[in-house]
Amino acid sequence: MQGIARALTAICNSALYLAGAGLVAMTCIVFWQVFVRYVLNWTNTWTEITAVMLMSWFIFLGAAVGVRENYHLGFDVLVYALPRGAKKYLRMISDTVVLAFAVGMIVYGSQLVMLQWAARMPALGIPEGIRYLPLVGGGILISLFALERLALRFAGYDVDADLIDEPLPVLDQVKEV
Repeated sequence: MQGIARALTAICNSALYLAGAGLVAMTCIVFWQVFVRYVLNWTNTWTEITAVMLMSWFIFLGAAVGVRENYHLGFDVLVYALPRGAKKYLRMISDTVVLAFAVGMIVYGSQLVMLQWAARMPALGIPEGIRYLPLVGGGILISLFALERLALRFAGYDVDADLIDEPLPVLDQVKEV
């Protein structure tokens, strides 16, 4: 189990660094687009679609990292109201729903890739289906990370140790900064 966890940690870190690099690359491309349009009065055809595709990649890679690190969006009001034993089951249900959603991303994203593969993007000359690859890639990573959380929970590991046992502080008890 530790070998798999190390491999998934390496995959997670790689996804995080790729997402960061994609964000930097997208920022540079958008800067170049604005510079050539407003300073040189010229238009690049490739910048907008490339920036959008990079954004798709870093969004889905970042979402996968969020699932692994348990930073994904959630509605935790019920989690904080129940005893610790029930929290484990709610988190298990949450991970199962995330896994089901990720499988849907893979299945339907793959269909979109195949449907659009024959068409070409005029600005780049590459297959149109490439636009939907981030959906499939993100779905694969989210599935892996959700399966890991479920497997660790079934193996008896406390993957929910980050949950707070006390109720959330009342607003008048929180100090102002």
